[in-house]
Amino acid sequence: MFTDGLFRQKRILVTGGGTGLGKGMAEKFLALGAEVIICGRRKSVCEETAAELMAKHGGKVESYGIDIRDATAVDAMVEDIFLHGPLTDLVNNAAGNFISRTEDLSSRGFDAIANIVMHGTFYVTHAVGRRWIAAQKPGNVLSIVVTWIHNGSPFVVPSAMSKAAIHVMTMSLAAEWGRYGIRLNAIAPGEIPTEGAGKRLRPIEMPASRTARANPMDRRGRMEELQNLATFLLSDGCDWLTGQTIAMRNTIAGKTRISTAAPIGCPTRIASASAVPSSARSTERSITCCGATAFGCTGSPARTSRRAVSRNPLAIIRIGRTSGASAKASTG
Repeated sequence: MFTDGLFRQKRILVTGGGTGLGKGMAEKFLALGAEVIICGRRKSVCEETAAELMAKHGGKVESYGIDIRDATAVDAMVEDIFLHGPLTDLVNNAAGNFISRTEDLSSRGFDAIANIVMHGTFYVTHAVGRRWIAAQKPGNVLSIVVTWIHNGSPFVVPSAMSKAAIHVMTMSLAAEWGRYGIRLNAIAPGEIPTEGAGKRLRPIEMPASRTARANPMDRRGRMEELQNLATFLLSDGCDWLTGQTIAMRNTIAGKTRISTAAPIGCPTRIASASAVPSSARSTERSITCCGATAFGCTGSPARTSRRAVSRNPLAIIRIGRTSGASAKASTG
């Protein structure tokens, strides 16, 4: 699809590049000739990924262990990178998430996500962008967001709010920094199967099933589709495109649907958000349904009909226990 060596003159930083979507994009950029720098909280993981990608594609991949919540550490990393040559592109991919009823969130739980996703993304973008401006060099920023920025999503409010902030940052800085030749765009990829996202957000029902049913194309996203779109947005062939967020997933009627097939509001599945570890992984301790009618639980999620779902978000509090194979909801 793309010419060999398309990125031969590029030097690209991918945050959260050791695993998942970040690793996939970094691999594509490397295969097209870019010099790639990846960073992540776990330096050992980034080093292993760098070695793996270079063994597969050749080229050069550098790695950094960094907590992007630390603005001083971020600036020091970017300074070190620029000492060896300026970046041409930045991919903001690092993120964190867990599911929780919003009323159960502690301030620590909220900050665990907001500090990574919103603050960390700004710190990296600011550190790179101001160096481009000072050196009078053009640049390109691509951020990975979520479809929730357009339609919201229950039980992931810290992430949805933080990703919405990145969406607004993309539009705002595109207007402010365009005069310097700096472009900013974003991708909202929907659910593309990765091990980390599946374990944190859908321990019962993996993305393969639910997303395929919700997407008009009747399937989930593929890594190569994200790789190709990211490559296009970083390429020199669309220098006029800026300030845009491209959603890869088309949601039904623009609404987020709440399904009782895997009731993520079930209290026995969600521990207190005050127990969120520094890695901001899932706080779930149990996936046994509690049977509480207020959260759409039936005691047997697998026997709950998807017909109980209404596009009115208030309908979920009217879903009760059922003696048969289906549950009924009154949307009153």
